[in-house]
This record gives sequence, structure tokens and C-alpha cells, in this order.
Amino acid sequence: MTKVPELTVYFWIAKLLSTAMGESVSDALGHLLGHTQAAVVAGTALLVALIVQFRSRAYSTWIYWIAVSMVAVFGTMAADILHGQLAISYIASTAFYAAALAAIFLFWHRTENTLSIHSIVTRRREAFYWAAVLATFALGTAAGDLTARTFQLGYFSSGIMFAIVMAIPGIAFWKFRMNAILAFWAAYVATRPVGASFADWMATPAAHGGLGLGAGPAGVGLAIVLLVLVAYMAISGKDVKANR
Repeated sequence: MTKVPELTVYFWIAKLLSTAMGESVSDALGHLLGHTQAAVVAGTALLVALIVQFRSRAYSTWIYWIAVSMVAVFGTMAADILHGQLAISYIASTAFYAAALAAIFLFWHRTENTLSIHSIVTRRREAFYWAAVLATFALGTAAGDLTARTFQLGYFSSGIMFAIVMAIPGIAFWKFRMNAILAFWAAYVATRPVGASFADWMATPAAHGGLGLGAGPAGVGLAIVLLVLVAYMAISGKDVKANR
């Protein structure tokens, strides 16, 4: 049985919310606990969430989105540690995670002969899937910071730019019959810098062009909205309706 949700509008909204929430919560935990301890806590939470996800026999709304949320938090830290702790530039970290994602896709396709998320029905394919998901979160975080900071576009402008980038494969699939798998992963990768950029914009002080909410309050607010949406999907079955 498939271990991932159906690709509905609810999926994309939840994905964007999880990316934004992960960015804010990661930043808040880093300031509260320190980057090393925060990474240990987030990494442990991610490991537990993935163990539960792998042990489940079919797709579960709560289990899946909790795992995605933990990936969102830890993926942010993975990108931030390269820059903040190891002094690696955003250009280099973006290139590194892009290469890592490409390697995962290449190995996945050579092994399974598909990258379709509709084929996630074995443990090995699920392992490839979550490895790709983690890499997309780290890549998106680095890419968002690259455009916002290194290229000095600012968080809001970066969010708008990546939102346009995200829409392109969707329109290409809808109007020009772009390959469905390629369109999905292209849009999926872009969701991360969209959510992360807007989350940073919400947290950034007003004097620097943001809303001035702070990472903690922004993270809590986004988590509440995501929680409500996941609860709605779990109750209504909107995320699995097409499979029934």
C-alpha cells in the first residue's frame, strides 16, 4: 500500500506550511538551545518520526506530516550548520545539496527505474523518498538564504521569486504536458525556499524589512495552522480521497 498522500491542493498547502514552520522553529531552537544541542534534539525527533513512519503499514495522515515537519526542522539546521558553524558559503552549500539531491535521484532511478511517489510501496523506495525529501529541504534552505542574503534580494522578494519558480512546472504540466514526475519534483524542491523565505520575512525585524514577529511566535503560529490543516485532512480523508 502507498505510504504517501495523494497530490491534492491540501498537500501543497501543508507542504508550504511545513517548510515555513520548520524554518521558524529551527531558528527558535537554535537561539534557545544553541545550534549543536538543537541539532541533536531535532535529529532525535526526526529519527523517531521516521521509525514510526517506516513501521506503519500504510499512509497515515498524522504520522506522515509529523515526519515531514521533523524533516523541515532538521533540514533547516543541516543547511544552517554548513554556513553558520563551518563557514561554508551559501553558494557552496547550495551546490553541495543540489549535487546530493541529484545523486539520490540518480541512484533511486537506477535502482528502481522510477521516481514516482505513487510507487512508494516498498521499504527501499520509501528510504529513497525520505532521503530525497531531506535533501530538498536542505537545498531549499540554502537556496533561499543564497538569494535573500548573498544576492541581497531580501526574504520577501526571494519568496515571490521562488513562488513563481514553483508555479512554472505546474503550468507546464497543466498546459504543455510536462512529464508528471519531473514537474512534481521541480515544484516540490521550490516549495522549500518559498516557505522558508516567507517565514524569515515574518520573523525579521520591521527595521530590516520584515514583519518583526520573531522566530518563536512565527513558528508557533505556523505550527497551529499546520496542525489544524492536518487534523482536517485526517478527519475528512481529503488527502487520500483519490485513492479510494
